[in-house]
Amino acid sequence: MSPLARQIVEQACARGVTVTCAESCTGGQVAAAITDVAGSSAVFAYGFVTYSNGAKVDLLGVHPETLEAHGAVSEEVVREMAQGARVRAGADIAVAISGIAGPGGSEFKPEGRVCYGLATATGVTAQTIDHGALGRAEVRLAARDHALSLILGALG
Repeated sequence: MSPLARQIVEQACARGVTVTCAESCTGGQVAAAITDVAGSSAVFAYGFVTYSNGAKVDLLGVHPETLEAHGAVSEEVVREMAQGARVRAGADIAVAISGIAGPGGSEFKPEGRVCYGLATATGVTAQTIDHGALGRAEVRLAARDHALSLILGALG
């Protein structure tokens, strides 16, 4: 069990805050980490795994124009993913993840590049982290853990 996820559930319960996630390259690992914690149903109702662009549009309300202009792995898209997840789940905090887990990538979007969005009542932020070409499983774990740390930071 992830210590970060346990802290999220404990702090969110103590504050009466709900959380959700919109995941692409992590494929549900953030939701799984949170729901591995007993009592998580008090703070986590559901999350979104939106691996395809169509799912990002249909389930989260990401604008097709944003995807076309910036690509799925972009701060612009994760901002829209996070805000869409927060609104649709009725959550206080939402994190979004989209990245290149590998293998492969491109000169402009290398393996290990992951964009994160965080939506709260006060606004939406985004950041990009190049985790490096760690291999698919390790990039996904690094992305999961960073997303959990973003939620935890928003609870602080």
